Amino acid sequence: MSANSSPNKSELLPPLDPVAAKRWERFAAQSPSAWLHDEVAKRMAQRLVLMRSQPTHWAHWQPSLGGWASQGIVSQQYPQALCTVVESEAALLSQARQNLTPPWWTRWRTRTPCFAMSLDQPAQMVWANMGLHMQARPQALMAQWHGALASEGFVMFSCLGPDTLRSLKGIYSQQAWPPAAHDFTDMHDWGDMLLEAGFAQPVMDMEHITLTYPDAASLLAELRTLGRNLHPHRFAGLRGKNWLANLHQVLVKGLISPQSSGRLALNFEVIYGHAFKANAKALSSDSAYISVQDLRSKLPSQRKE
Repeated sequence: MSANSSPNKSELLPPLDPVAAKRWERFAAQSPSAWLHDEVAKRMAQRLVLMRSQPTHWAHWQPSLGGWASQGIVSQQYPQALCTVVESEAALLSQARQNLTPPWWTRWRTRTPCFAMSLDQPAQMVWANMGLHMQARPQALMAQWHGALASEGFVMFSCLGPDTLRSLKGIYSQQAWPPAAHDFTDMHDWGDMLLEAGFAQPVMDMEHITLTYPDAASLLAELRTLGRNLHPHRFAGLRGKNWLANLHQVLVKGLISPQSSGRLALNFEVIYGHAFKANAKALSSDSAYISVQDLRSKLPSQRKE
């Protein structure tokens, strides 16, 4: 890089441990979906009504990371569309086939998905729920999304943002412990990277979700379902029972507030984004960032009359 050139957004990403990221991917494939991942999938699916195009073929990208519930949620929106489930390894693909192949007596309701490590034909939509923040090379993943899409197809994704676990990170810092979690990328940087990958006019929004727990043990059990600490400078080894008991104490002291009604509270910033694979002449250097309130105002009312 020359002295006068500036780095692109992908070169400024927070570092993640790639070995630990791959280890988590394999573990997650054999685990039940996290509650938060399934809830985010429901909320992201509400945004599909904003899309004018109706995909006849969509790609479910790495459900091992994003949760198994997405398959049914999106299939309800596009029951006649072909779905290809994409995973990065044969073992992960085998697990996805086991989890996502519908029972034979329900197959009349929706099409049985295909399973592959790459697409034989372009898709009109790539669906990628809650996986981007666990990728050591997210810019390479975005390039794969772009290559998997037909012209004017779109990617729809969600991930965690930088306000996630801020209070927990603060507690670890106060105790002079290594980082509690790896850093999460801001939605504006994701939008810029989508443009670098060749997508047109990314639309990004975010919301905060607060989860509360009756005790520290419940909180830690939930965190184990959501991911792993991929920070390169995290604790290098195992800690003992005394350290764990001390952790429980500092969590109770630091995470209970008057607003949480005596329960331990954790905040998660959830980022939603979509972008189109446009013709070359239609590409734009502009991104759009909207508030979740503005987006919800465009969604149809969920109230039953």
